[in-house]
Amino acid sequence: MGWNKFAAAAYARHNARASSHGICATYVRMAIRAGGIELPITHFAKDYGPVLIHAGFRPLKPGETPQTGDIVVIQPRPGGNPAGHIALFDGSTWYSDFRQRDMWGGPGYRQAKPSHVIYRMP
Repeated sequence: MGWNKFAAAAYARHNARASSHGICATYVRMAIRAGGIELPITHFAKDYGPVLIHAGFRPLKPGETPQTGDIVVIQPRPGGNPAGHIALFDGSTWYSDFRQRDMWGGPGYRQAKPSHVIYRMP
């Protein structure tokens, strides 16, 4: 079974909660699994970059526009959760364990804009 970004996006959209419950990595990993790719569990969301690359995803180049099925891995922000954050894009909205307002997933990330990488399965 190959990567089905639409199935992953649909899973993320249909399983999102109304607000964050601090389990973004679990929800995004399950969405990726619904799209046909089994990822190993990492302790922190911030550590999913190498796991995604190993599974065949590639980092987007600066200026590339996010598309359905893209995944952002955000590093921790000062004073925030040391786990960082991860979310999946459905083509119009970013989802983690909740429906996000934007890619950042919260005001602390939005303000700090910590290091992040968006990944895409070619």
